[in-house]
Amino acid sequence: MSEIKKVVLAYSGGLDTSAIVPWLKDNYGCEVVAFAADVGQGEEELEGLHDKAIASGASECHIVDLKEEFVREYIYPTVKTGAVYEGEYLLGTSMARPVIAKAQVEVARKVGADALSHGCTGKGNDQVRFEGAFAALAPDLKVIAPWREWDMVSREQLLAYLQEKNIPSTSSVRKIYSRDGNAWHISHEGGELEDPWQPPTDMVWTMTTAPELAPDKPQHVKLSFDKGELTHVDDEALSPYQALVKLNTIAGAHGVGRIDIVENRLVGMKSRGCYETPGGTVMMKAYKALETMVLDKASLKHREYLGLEFSHVMYDGRWFTPLCQSLLAGAQTLADKVTGDIVVKLYKGQASVVQRRSPNTLYSEDFATFGEDDVYDQSHAEGFIRLYSLSSRIAALKSQGKA
Repeated sequence: MSEIKKVVLAYSGGLDTSAIVPWLKDNYGCEVVAFAADVGQGEEELEGLHDKAIASGASECHIVDLKEEFVREYIYPTVKTGAVYEGEYLLGTSMARPVIAKAQVEVARKVGADALSHGCTGKGNDQVRFEGAFAALAPDLKVIAPWREWDMVSREQLLAYLQEKNIPSTSSVRKIYSRDGNAWHISHEGGELEDPWQPPTDMVWTMTTAPELAPDKPQHVKLSFDKGELTHVDDEALSPYQALVKLNTIAGAHGVGRIDIVENRLVGMKSRGCYETPGGTVMMKAYKALETMVLDKASLKHREYLGLEFSHVMYDGRWFTPLCQSLLAGAQTLADKVTGDIVVKLYKGQASVVQRRSPNTLYSEDFATFGEDDVYDQSHAEGFIRLYSLSSRIAALKSQGKA
């Protein structure tokens, strides 16, 4: 272990990473540089983080602002694929991992570190996401995962270890929920949620108003896209991060974006989680509505395939792979047509598209009308149907001995 001289730790200031700092120094005899990513989790999560890291024994603490990069380079491309994991999860935790891992590697190069470390447990998906990114970006750097090495297994043991090292901690013996937040969402696990028969209590939700307590009057919000990217909210030009923050505020107040799911983790077990993704729910709903205006049937079917495939690529931590880049390139080709405006009605936890328009629309009222028209000859449908069903006709005749 003596070959490790300096390690960069993905540091959150929570109980686990606070204990990891002195543990790395004790067990590897190395210098520890703390790294924290600002991906929009909120100022309260970052307040005092630098001093806390130093108090834990880190020699430095680098807090890197990744908010705009996160939304522009990871969230927007994912939205263009239409990816939704197992039909419900909008991939908030998954999308943040590659941008965090990339920045951690950049800090490691900057300070001349020879190792990387994280606080992920051996049960979760994040260990795979981080280490898959490290393998692609910095295969020469050793990865240290304390939860897979140390013999501490409880919060009581971690707190006792910090007390032994005279490191202050505000953590308590009992942590009700495990939460992970960023600009896109916040996730909640643990507590009563470990029993799938137990409904989530009001203590779970932190980002959205309970739908039954949301305003009795609906609110309409207009989203404007240019080549697949959200550029305006209610006609206000905003950066990607600013647009998401505004949508979170508006949609969260109406209780939009709550889900309660049991998902398949990459490591093989099932887990139950509650997720809040208010702005993301509205953005995805609007994007897909605009797609229906501008993509033909075959193109939309292909985009649906891309979304399904990409949901697993993202969830499984395979961002820095040729497959990921290929899927993103295909989605961008289709997204080039996704320009226009969508109006979404927010009411009591629901987001409903009520207006849509695009300069690239394939919708034509002249053809679609149920009234009189002079552009569509309905008699032409007979020949189309006869050819479209020809294989079924031949099969039936063969079975009747008439072919």
